[in-house]
Amino acid sequence: MSATAIADLAVVEPGSLEERYRESAAFRAASDQTRVTPTHIHIAVANGLGWGFDGMDGVIFALASPLIVKEFGLTVPEYRSGLQLALLVGIFGMFAWPWLADRYGRRTLLAINIALFSLMMPVLAICQTWAAFVAVRCVVNFALNGEWSLGSMLVAETWPARLRGRVIGINRGTWCFGAALAGVIATYLISSYGWRVAFTVPALVALIAVYVRAKCPESPYWVRMQDRKARIARAQASGLRLSTEDQDWVNKAKRIPLRQLFLPDMLRNTGVATFIACCSTTIYGTVGGWMPLYLSQERHWSTAEYGTFYIWWGLVGFLGLLASGWISDRFGRKPAFYVMLAEGAVFITLWVYATTDTELWVYGLLWSIGFLGFWGPSMILTAELYPTRIRGVGNGFSWSVAWLFGFVLWPFLAVGLQQRTGSFAAAFLLIPAAMACMALGVWWFTPEHAGKELDDIAT
Repeated sequence: MSATAIADLAVVEPGSLEERYRESAAFRAASDQTRVTPTHIHIAVANGLGWGFDGMDGVIFALASPLIVKEFGLTVPEYRSGLQLALLVGIFGMFAWPWLADRYGRRTLLAINIALFSLMMPVLAICQTWAAFVAVRCVVNFALNGEWSLGSMLVAETWPARLRGRVIGINRGTWCFGAALAGVIATYLISSYGWRVAFTVPALVALIAVYVRAKCPESPYWVRMQDRKARIARAQASGLRLSTEDQDWVNKAKRIPLRQLFLPDMLRNTGVATFIACCSTTIYGTVGGWMPLYLSQERHWSTAEYGTFYIWWGLVGFLGLLASGWISDRFGRKPAFYVMLAEGAVFITLWVYATTDTELWVYGLLWSIGFLGFWGPSMILTAELYPTRIRGVGNGFSWSVAWLFGFVLWPFLAVGLQQRTGSFAAAFLLIPAAMACMALGVWWFTPEHAGKELDDIAT
């Protein structure tokens, strides 16, 4: 057999790693793109639970913020600075976890990530100084931020393409149930027993890591990529000629992963994903992080009152993510963005100008639909724009930049407006403008990938 024939044969032969993985019925089921199997359901449930408790942990911080500020005797700028330090550490985690997932696989890193942030939350409950609280929160943020991309990648790389938008939207929507659960904790635990008791609850979330390891297989896309690397390495070591496709892949893959994001064929995708991520964090970070303080200090709601509001705010917001996922698969990613952003912009404007508690409730619940709903297509888009060889690094880069911009730098403007005007209302009114900017960017720059296989989008 000639060297050319051997090289061509190597292109189509199953990789040895995939052959070993295919001994698992769960892996074979996850590789089936023609139907939804119980394994697909397990993967979605595991990711949904991770997102749900990510939402619970994150919102507990926001709901407890008025009490934490009071207990440690902080000003709003002092509290903001402590949070920003923890957020900076979280940025490193947001890049590190997906980067590790490209090297060592999606499933294992997802399980470790969930266990770590769940077990570190209770440590916050015993912190006696603001410095200690910030130090521990740095560790929590480092772990918590990995969930943003790890779970979405595993779902995107296993579920059938025709349902990718729907399932990621629903999974992202479980964050709303976590936010609602945080509202329950604020209403019935924080208001009665203080914020420290509430921080012990997330320890139970570590059990999800066991579920991930037991029921979720590794991503077939990631396994095949490892086999491709090994097959090409063997061919090169034997002096065999690579196919044009493989040679082109090698020319890209041999570069430092971060550098690959800026190659000519990836530059647009990287720019689009980073723009979408930055808009997402800016919009959420302005209101999501400061709403409890606004309701407590400016609207004079008690912890139980704004905790109850968060219960329904999260539950109603799930409808937006459910709808955006369906729209993403049925009509495309772009229409899903337009509908959610327009709805959110209208009702958040009315909410800021509300004069009664009834209006705050009605408009607040309505704006949660679009305000949370646009995160569905956001997470779908950033999960599918990058090729498998750098999907983790790409997601990590886009969301790290977005985290820095939306959650670390932008709050200087939000808090600055609050300090200058005496109210968060001015900062909140920037959100409709940011939503309009995001919609224009989606219209001008964002490609449409509804129903496409991941390898047809980027390789």
